[in-house]
Amino acid sequence: MKHIYFIINPKAKNGHCLKIWGGIEAQLKTEQISYLAFFTEFPGHAKILAHQIADNKNEADKIIIAVGGDGTIHEVMNGIIKHKNITLGFIPGGSGNDFSRGFQIPSDPLEALKVLLRLMKQEPAFIDAGKMTLEDQSEHYFINNMGAGFDAVIAYKVNHSRIKALLNKLSLGRLVYVYFLIKELFTYKTATIDLSIDGQKHIFEKTWFVTVSNQPYYGGGMKIAPGAEPDDGQLDITVVHQLARWKLLLVFISVFWGIHIHFKEVKTFKGSVVSIQSATSLYVHGDGEHIGYTPLNIEVQVKELQVLTRRGRKENLDLKERGANDIY
Repeated sequence: MKHIYFIINPKAKNGHCLKIWGGIEAQLKTEQISYLAFFTEFPGHAKILAHQIADNKNEADKIIIAVGGDGTIHEVMNGIIKHKNITLGFIPGGSGNDFSRGFQIPSDPLEALKVLLRLMKQEPAFIDAGKMTLEDQSEHYFINNMGAGFDAVIAYKVNHSRIKALLNKLSLGRLVYVYFLIKELFTYKTATIDLSIDGQKHIFEKTWFVTVSNQPYYGGGMKIAPGAEPDDGQLDITVVHQLARWKLLLVFISVFWGIHIHFKEVKTFKGSVVSIQSATSLYVHGDGEHIGYTPLNIEVQVKELQVLTRRGRKENLDLKERGANDIY
């Protein structure tokens, strides 16, 4: 039997995640499931906790379940990435929850728990991750996506804003991305980006942003890379450039359906090794968390993580016909 650990971010979704954990804990006790729980106390703490759990040599195999938002799963993943005996799970408790979308985990926390408990009885899926190496040679990993430029500025502003907490209180957390998109739209300065993909060089002038994706979703439900598969050994690159400010709004509206890729100013690629350079330093995010600035290199880590996911499993077929209640 694998040992089960929960790492909970009590501040996620403006503190609502703590209430979510209360419901999960009650269900675990009802089902008499043995577990250990740890609560994060500061930014970066989830990474430390995950590493300490993973580094415990007294236990062979472990399951670590992050309870929070995409920032929480990002930290936990970075804490376990170099350990091969860990299976990663996620219960959504944040405002964005793009990991749960991309890896087909229910948005309802108790339903997510039911699914994870069932998946624990099966073999975990092996998925890719992305490794970023910054100019100072520091390494950071992402499980959803990374971005450089305008979207990274928005992510930074969102995570350092008071309005995010206010909108979360009103259950409108996803709107915070829209708010800062419009706010920054009229002042952001585009840049020329030198992009290398598997040795093939590209130069894009007046570039708004570049994203490198391991799964389709980011920014609270935006389908930035519709064709991204987290287990294909490749990363999906999206470049938005030479675009008028007013038209950028159309792109961001269309991205929720993944049809932005049909704009002529949007270029898409696939590759395993990516380099992003720019004349001026651009903000860089990983899974929506501020990482640093360009230049940087990105490399896919093939099947580096064991994850509890319904993605690709037979139970996901014909969900519309079967109905939500039939699968739990």
